[in-house]
Amino acid sequence: MKKGLHVLTIVFLVCVTLSSCKPKQFVNTKTPTNAVNTDSVLTSEKIIQKHYDNKIGFSTLYIRASAKYKHEDDSQSVTAEIKIKKDEKILVSIRVLGITMAKALITPKQVQYYEKINGSYFEGDYQALSQWLGTDLDFYKIQNMLIGQPIDDLTKGKYSFTETDKFYKLNTTEGSTQKAFSFEAEHFLLKKQEISQPEKERNFEANYPNFQEFASAILPASLTINAFQKNGKTTIIIDYNSITFNEDLSFPYDVPEGYDRIFIKQN
Repeated sequence: MKKGLHVLTIVFLVCVTLSSCKPKQFVNTKTPTNAVNTDSVLTSEKIIQKHYDNKIGFSTLYIRASAKYKHEDDSQSVTAEIKIKKDEKILVSIRVLGITMAKALITPKQVQYYEKINGSYFEGDYQALSQWLGTDLDFYKIQNMLIGQPIDDLTKGKYSFTETDKFYKLNTTEGSTQKAFSFEAEHFLLKKQEISQPEKERNFEANYPNFQEFASAILPASLTINAFQKNGKTTIIIDYNSITFNEDLSFPYDVPEGYDRIFIKQN
């Protein structure tokens, strides 16, 4: 349980979002085989353009979620509160039976978190955390992950395009890192994003099984994270319970007295 909660705190830095103005409906996403495509020829550029035509506009998000964590024989169920001030900060609070067991404050410059079971806290930049998690992170990648967007700005990259029975898929390779982004065929919503480093036996994927439509956006209804490393597989299943848009939010964060600072060793 100790290990599970600690790892869950970290992985929550890269994975949660939701919503609460009561959704209008579930979006019925389509696969390439049953879609009616108005374009005679699809290209990677057209897929990227159509995806970004799905506008998401907000100043703040206030999110409530429930999540299940599993790594080998270790499992944990928690609730989470996520506050996002767009492009500025993200506050994640993880609770067990209503008690706050961990908090993380994320800004463009640094990541801070503390967890109650071991009485420890972390403060640092993204370099050490990225190496420890096995994937390159920054604030904007995390923010995009939380709202069901590609972690990268796809308009700035070069991608090959393949069509499968289920998805339109964009692929790219950056050094030893391979990335893939898969989209459904009706609204070109993101269904899966994958980051793999075969040489290091690391793979990270975020899956968005379904979506809900709101007045100002189409957002994920659930999210499944799978992280594969040499020490095994970590899975987090997140259900999006409620979200409030554009409230005036506070972001309180203070490390309790007596906690020990931990440091992430870099290879």
